[in-house]
Amino acid sequence: MHCEMILDEYRERLPLYRKIREVVLGQLQQTLKENGMVVTGIEGRVKTEKSLSGKLELKGTKYRTIDDITDIVGVRIITFFSDEVDKIAALVEKLFDIDWDNSVDKRKMLEIDRFGYMSLHYICRIPAALYSDAEHPEMNQIRFEVQMRTALQHVWANMQHDTGYKSEVEIPIEHQRSLNRLAGILELADEQFSRIRKEINDYRRNVQSLVASGNFDEVPLDGDTFRSYCELRPFQRLAEKIATINQAELYEDSPMPYYKILLRLNMKTIGDVERMRAECSEGAYQLALIQLAGTGLDIVAYSVALQNLCIVKILKMGYGTAGLIHMFEAIYGESDYNATRAERIYQQAVRSNLITTNP
Repeated sequence: MHCEMILDEYRERLPLYRKIREVVLGQLQQTLKENGMVVTGIEGRVKTEKSLSGKLELKGTKYRTIDDITDIVGVRIITFFSDEVDKIAALVEKLFDIDWDNSVDKRKMLEIDRFGYMSLHYICRIPAALYSDAEHPEMNQIRFEVQMRTALQHVWANMQHDTGYKSEVEIPIEHQRSLNRLAGILELADEQFSRIRKEINDYRRNVQSLVASGNFDEVPLDGDTFRSYCELRPFQRLAEKIATINQAELYEDSPMPYYKILLRLNMKTIGDVERMRAECSEGAYQLALIQLAGTGLDIVAYSVALQNLCIVKILKMGYGTAGLIHMFEAIYGESDYNATRAERIYQQAVRSNLITTNP
C-alpha cells in the first residue's frame, strides 16, 4: 500500500520530472560550452515506472515519501580524463544547490584489495535564481542526481551491469578475479591518460617559453614548436619586403603546411629554421623580384616568404628540380603542373644567380 502511494505520486509528477530533466540538461550543456569544456557525452533520464517499482520492492521501507528518492531524475556527464571530473564538479556546484549529506564520491570508497566502479554523485536542487516556474514552485525542491565519471569508468559500470556483477556470492571466484583485474587495467589506463596529457601540456608550455625567449637551438622542431614559432611572425619582414615589389596587399595564410618540408630538409630544431631564414632571405627576395616582375600581382600570400626560403634552401642543397617537385607535391598534391612549375622556378633561380649549374 505504501509503495503504491509512492507510485501514484510518481505518475502525477511525471511531467514535472521530465521538465526538470530538460532544464538541468540545458543548463549543464550551456555551462560546459561557456567554459570550453568538451565531454564525451551528457545524458539525462527519468526513471521508468517499472524501474521505480523494482526499487521499491527491494528498498521500499527505506523511503517514507517520494521525495526521499533522489535519483528519479538523473543526469550523467562522461569526461575524457579523470582530472576533468573535478572540474565538471566545480561547475555543477556553482550551478545547482548541492545536498552534501546525500552526495557521494565513490572514487574514495574503494576497498583496498579490489578495483571497482568509480563515479562522483551529486544530489542537487535547481536554485530559484537559476530557474523558476510560478505554477510549479516544487521544481526547486525536488532533488535529482548528477553523476560524473570518465569514459573508461563508464565502460566498467556498463560491464558490471551487463554481467550482473553485484556481490561475491553471485559469480564464481575465478570470474570475479578476472573482472577485478580488468577493472584495474581500466583504472590504470585512466590514470595514465591523465598523466600523459599533463606531461604533454607541460611540454607545450615549456617549449612556448623557450620559443618566446629566443633559445631556438634548445627547441626541437615539431608541430607544436613550429606553431609557437610562427606566432612570433618570423617571416613578416621578408613577406612585407616581397609585397612591396608590386605594392601588393599582404594576404594572411598559414605557414604550417611547410612544416613537413622543413623536416624533409633535415631540420631538427627551431634554430635550424632561424639559420635558414638568415642565410636564405636575400636569395628568397631576389627570386621574388623575378617571379613578380611585370605580373602586376596586387595580392601576395604571407607564406610566400617561407616558400621562397625553402626553394632557395632546396637549391643550395643541390636537390634541383626534383627537390622542388617533391616540395610542390607535399604542399599542393600530385599534379603534372608541379614539374612545369619546378622547371620555371629553377630557371628563375639561375637568372638570379642563386645557382649556376644545370639540374
